[in-house]
Amino acid sequence: MLRFVTACAAASWVAAPLAALAEAPAPAEVMTAYADIAEAGYADSLATAEALQTAVAAFLAAPSDETLAGAKAAWVAARVPYQQTEAFRFGNAIVDDWEGRVNAWPLDEGLIDYVDLDSAAVNEENDYALLNIIANPKVTIGGTEVDATEITPVLLGEVLHEAEGIEANVATGYHAIEFLLWGQDLNGTDAGAGARPYTDFVQGEGCTGGNCDRRAPICRRRPRCWSRILPRWPRTGPTMAPCAPL
Repeated sequence: MLRFVTACAAASWVAAPLAALAEAPAPAEVMTAYADIAEAGYADSLATAEALQTAVAAFLAAPSDETLAGAKAAWVAARVPYQQTEAFRFGNAIVDDWEGRVNAWPLDEGLIDYVDLDSAAVNEENDYALLNIIANPKVTIGGTEVDATEITPVLLGEVLHEAEGIEANVATGYHAIEFLLWGQDLNGTDAGAGARPYTDFVQGEGCTGGNCDRRAPICRRRPRCWSRILPRWPRTGPTMAPCAPL
């Protein structure tokens, strides 16, 4: 009897996978589901990026502890759906065509703004690690003097970002925004984050950190390309939306 029961059980174990295989979705259905999930992920990423843009604008219009906290919260919220879309880098080379503008990390923060010169931010292997574009309206890159009097999309996206082919020269994307909002993290391996004061963005009297008139424009420009840089993902597959340099 036991032998009969065992044989029946074994037969059911074999039959179960075969039945599941027979009911497996068609390849076209799998591709449709894949495209739908990707499209939803990128749509959520775009929506939260636009919310981040709104929160940054509110902070710059009226810098305070409260509006800075709101911009930080919007940044954290925007990271959630975007990180989920990282899975679509596998098998979709077009994603990597723009991913570096959105999510490049780590970055030499001194390219953008002030840092502690006694910290790990001093990178002797990168001539631009302490460039500080916010403090310097004229800089030299690749032996050519660059007029940075006005912070423009071209300056950020085409001149500074990955200048001289160095990936740590990050001038656009989530982590550049993160540095502008939080400032440099000097906690080392301990818990904590940067503690940039909102007064770094105050115009006129009350400005801290210097060059507040330049810090606000560079922070304001960063989110503006999200609606163009995030890919449209129709059911026929991914296509990249046209994108200006921010």
